[in-house]
Amino acid sequence: MSELTLLVLRIAFLAVLWGFVFAIVYALRSDLFGQKVRRMPAAPGAGTTAPAPRAQAPRPAAPRGPVFATRLVITSGAKEGLEIVLPEEQLTIGRSSESGLVIRDDYTSTHHARLLRWPDGWVVQDLDSTNGTFLDGNRIIVPTVIPLGATVRIGTTSFELRR
Repeated sequence: MSELTLLVLRIAFLAVLWGFVFAIVYALRSDLFGQKVRRMPAAPGAGTTAPAPRAQAPRPAAPRGPVFATRLVITSGAKEGLEIVLPEEQLTIGRSSESGLVIRDDYTSTHHARLLRWPDGWVVQDLDSTNGTFLDGNRIIVPTVIPLGATVRIGTTSFELRR
């Protein structure tokens, strides 16, 4: 084999090795720090000034609707006993420091699940996690309403929604 062929093979081998190194570093970075979140542009026609406050008229008694949970209680796992007041709209759960509820264990994805408030109650949505999200022992695939007191398990952590 000529020296030129040997030199070309060495350079090609080094290029392939460096490609693998960069792929590994990229995968580790995205797993540790998550992906960048893009902000959605403001709705067209949305003004930047806030409307003037109006005087509030007393409301008539509303008909009895669904009773919403107001807090999340961790029943097992590393943060057992922790109580979180649920936000108005949604709560993200995962290993990412950007999550509303950070769960650091080997079985939780960076962006694992999301709790959403829908008209009929709180809903849990799995965000294509590796190990899944379970409601009363059953793996959920589609957004599912969480009854009060039902156990949701993410990784090694279990929690319930309570009033």
